[in-house]
Amino acid sequence: MELSKVEAGVLEIAYLAQGPADGWPCIMGHGFPYDVHAYTDAARMLAEAGARVIVPYLRGYGPTRFLSPDTPRSGEQAALGADLVALMNALSIDRAVLGGYDWGGRAACVVAALWPERVMALVSGNSYNIQNIARSWEPLGPAEEAALWYQYYLHSERGRRGLAQDRRGIARLLWRMWSPTWAFEDATFARSAAAFDNPDFVDVVIHSYRHRFGLVPGDPAVAHIETRLVAQPPIAVPTISVDGDADGVNVGTAHHAAKFTGPHEHRIFADTGHNMPHERPRDWVRAVLDARKMATGVLRP
Repeated sequence: MELSKVEAGVLEIAYLAQGPADGWPCIMGHGFPYDVHAYTDAARMLAEAGARVIVPYLRGYGPTRFLSPDTPRSGEQAALGADLVALMNALSIDRAVLGGYDWGGRAACVVAALWPERVMALVSGNSYNIQNIARSWEPLGPAEEAALWYQYYLHSERGRRGLAQDRRGIARLLWRMWSPTWAFEDATFARSAAAFDNPDFVDVVIHSYRHRFGLVPGDPAVAHIETRLVAQPPIAVPTISVDGDADGVNVGTAHHAAKFTGPHEHRIFADTGHNMPHERPRDWVRAVLDARKMATGVLRP
């Protein structure tokens, strides 16, 4: 995959590209605390199936940079969605198959819900990823609350300092907790962990986990998007949603089905944790190709 950069909205977005230049557009988004290498194998297989695969580093990760020091280092969902649309515009991509999990899946869901004309089909890890911030203070069950310890930790100044001092240590712990059946190698983690050295990583991460609980204000420039997300808009584009049956941070999202009002299928990847495309690239690719088939009728190779 080749590394490129493009000015898009408030960012210079770094992205990896693979596949024929005239291939069908396919944009895949990574989550926290991961990076573009989650799609190394999946992108190769999608390119072999004729896709032009674009995998961007999210704001605060890797070589992606803010164009101005005055832009708020927001990690809110509206900003992630706006970044994805800006990237599509900058690359002259009118319509694409979108996929992602965690933060990247959230960006894809935001675009699919608010700009469905830009989305051919969607693959979403953990289903409907748009946050319901108005209800963020409603408690979950004890096991679910315990799994969110890292979010509550990052609400505090102690958490901010901890992340700044040992971002790799925290990320590695989350990898192990969230994917207990994935025996990733040290080199695999190190390759992705380099993306956390971005100078805006801590600020963006802290803002993300505080904003989703209404603890800090959002970026005024994307407030109009956040306002639209309050309504929890449905997703009507053809969608395959996915859960891993060994996901240590998400107990399952089949109950999100009502949020998908178009063609929709939910799949569960066996023996799989949170980093679904990295752990099960073939299953992820199959989901992408099948979602595209939902939209176009094109048979999967």
